[in-house]
Amino acid sequence: MSQLNLQRIEIFPIKSLDGVALECCAITAGGILANDRIYAILDEAGKVVNGKRTPRVHQLRTGFNPALDEVSLRETGRSTAQSFSLHERAPLNRWLSDFFGFPVTVQHEPQKGFPDDLTAYGPTITSEASLIAIRDWYPELTLESVRRRFRSNLELGGTVAFCEDALYGAPGELKPFAIGDIQFAGHNPCQRCVVPTRDPDQGNPVSEFQKKFMQLRRENLPAWANASRFNHFYRFAVNTSIPATEAGKILRVGDVLKIS
Repeated sequence: MSQLNLQRIEIFPIKSLDGVALECCAITAGGILANDRIYAILDEAGKVVNGKRTPRVHQLRTGFNPALDEVSLRETGRSTAQSFSLHERAPLNRWLSDFFGFPVTVQHEPQKGFPDDLTAYGPTITSEASLIAIRDWYPELTLESVRRRFRSNLELGGTVAFCEDALYGAPGELKPFAIGDIQFAGHNPCQRCVVPTRDPDQGNPVSEFQKKFMQLRRENLPAWANASRFNHFYRFAVNTSIPATEAGKILRVGDVLKIS
């Protein structure tokens, strides 16, 4: 493969809600991108309210101020948004509770965030070429729709689809690589949930999305992918972790990928 550069960084300040594209981002002491999924909406049982459990999440549109300490919320199809402080969250909790129809609270964890995978807690990585390939599998979708369905943090440039499948190894192996001067460990291809099957604005499903994805993912698996990591083929993007030694370093769009 030719040289690959980081072409997009996206964080999701509130887990399961809309993202924010950045030109650069620091690494926290907890090994995550700063401000990525550092807030989560929890129900009364302490469980995360997300698109897997609550399809109404798809109908929430969010925006953030530059400091990422204020969020604006509106329902898809409505033009008027309401803004809330993320420091004083009681009004935000009330608005979201009314929106979902059950009590919720927004919790904050600035260093470790709220990752799905407590072992591979770092940013997920894909490439634009892979997103384009998947878009071509579903002619009714746009590239941006595919990007919003899979919600990866880091997107590589280049023209080779599924180049990111070179960033993990055999079962039990952590594959080292770097982007710029930041060290990563590649864990595995990410097992996907129901969320990518749904329209990111309304939550409406694409018929047989998962079945078609699994068939075409198998047919298009590149030679450099470790096929033993696929107990099924509804896997896409790479789960990673970042060691504590990288805390405080800055990741930038344009940084070069280097595989050890």
